[in-house]
Amino acid sequence: MGVQMTFRKLTRRESLALMAAASGAAALGGVAPARAAGSGYLFISHENSDNLLVLDPSRDFARVADIATSRRPRDIHFNNDHSLLYAACGDDDVIDVIDVATYTVVDHIPTGRSPEAFVLNHENTTIYVSNEENSTLQVIDLATKLILHEVPVGAEPEGVLLSPDGRTLYVTSEVADMVHVIDPELGVVTQNIIVGTRPRRFSLTPDGRELWVSDELSGTVTIIDVATNMVLTDITFLPPGFRPVDVTPVGLTLSADGTKTYVTLGRANHLAFVDVATKEVESYTLVGARPWNVCRSADDRYLYVTNGLSDEISVIEVSSRRNVLSIPVGRVPYAVLVDGSL
Repeated sequence: MGVQMTFRKLTRRESLALMAAASGAAALGGVAPARAAGSGYLFISHENSDNLLVLDPSRDFARVADIATSRRPRDIHFNNDHSLLYAACGDDDVIDVIDVATYTVVDHIPTGRSPEAFVLNHENTTIYVSNEENSTLQVIDLATKLILHEVPVGAEPEGVLLSPDGRTLYVTSEVADMVHVIDPELGVVTQNIIVGTRPRRFSLTPDGRELWVSDELSGTVTIIDVATNMVLTDITFLPPGFRPVDVTPVGLTLSADGTKTYVTLGRANHLAFVDVATKEVESYTLVGARPWNVCRSADDRYLYVTNGLSDEISVIEVSSRRNVLSIPVGRVPYAVLVDGSL
């Protein structure tokens, strides 16, 4: 496969010009713009500073808000209309509910011990939460906060994904090296799929046929056939100059057109670009220390990568695959989310 390393960072002037072109708007000085759904703002959770930072890419990533949360916020998700943001706070065993218009925590949803990842159902009436320390997947009614099901799974569950039809949940178990297939209506595991070592996160191809799973300690992504729940193949990563033990993939997300998957490689300090059809690694881009999660900009022109050990996010220009900007944020950034088009 052809692998291209990208080390040159743009100058400050070049970076600012790129950001201005992407936003299509003039800078607004020191006055924060009124918040609206689809703002393009970045929301970043920080495990060790107990806050969510809100940045505006259209104004040189100016700080819009700094939201104090419960302890150790990790996974974050919007509701359907982006009026609320939910944050899993692992050290207080709650999901914080944040009003996006006021940037304040307005409610808490109690969970099991150390919630790490979660997903809302498509109607935003139910939340599915993986609890790292008591090895369960909880199904919680949002209106009443009642636990509808508590499903035993393998040790240290993390990634949670709901199928497009809402009938199937997938949950990773880091210790069991499994993906659990769960019926969310009945609250039972229907099948276990053996994958690589320490599976973490998911991505589902747009056609719904392939489930991609990052295997942190195998240095791979496992690809599962959704129709049969059988493993089709896996993808191995190895940026030049690194050893296999350094490669620890975690975060992955698809391009808007579904042709590329972007994979963060943890201790290998790179982001991989993978062709979805061929399953080939096309290139690697150098980012910060221990990249953990990645998301796309609202216009699909940039990728934002959280670098947990360098307390920054990297901004990657998709067309050139260059790291064009590094932005200092809070301590141990975990997740990044864009308030994109609805």
